[in-house]
Amino acid sequence: MSLNDQINVDLKAAMKSGDKPRLDTLRLLRAAMIELAKRGEGTTITPDDELSVLMAAMKKRKEAIEVYEKAGRMELAEQERKELEIISGYLPKQLSPEEAAAIIQRIITETGAATAKDFGKVMPLAMKELKGKFDGKAVQEMVKAKLGA
Repeated sequence: MSLNDQINVDLKAAMKSGDKPRLDTLRLLRAAMIELAKRGEGTTITPDDELSVLMAAMKKRKEAIEVYEKAGRMELAEQERKELEIISGYLPKQLSPEEAAAIIQRIITETGAATAKDFGKVMPLAMKELKGKFDGKAVQEMVKAKLGA
């Protein structure tokens, strides 16, 4: 079952149960999936495309939480946290920082990267392997730290 199908099934279940926060979040995800499908006419949506939609939604929620907390709007920040939790339930199992660091170290070794100039060699490979499993900003920071940038 594709991610889009799973979201539709869960959307129906949320409607029946009356879980409004979950329903609203799933409607937003479904709308983003529909928009993605209409944007690429004639092409099929890949699991990577679906994952990109989820990652974009996660990023928006994280940024909104920061903004709301700075503005002292804790009730809105809490609502965004609930949405973030619902969205993260559709992502692949998240890796621990230690597991991500090990993967990054393996990529650095395989590419022969040694200095900060090699950042461009390592980062695309790391993101390809860790996409959806670990935060992209954290991956970037780890790569920079390991390459001494």
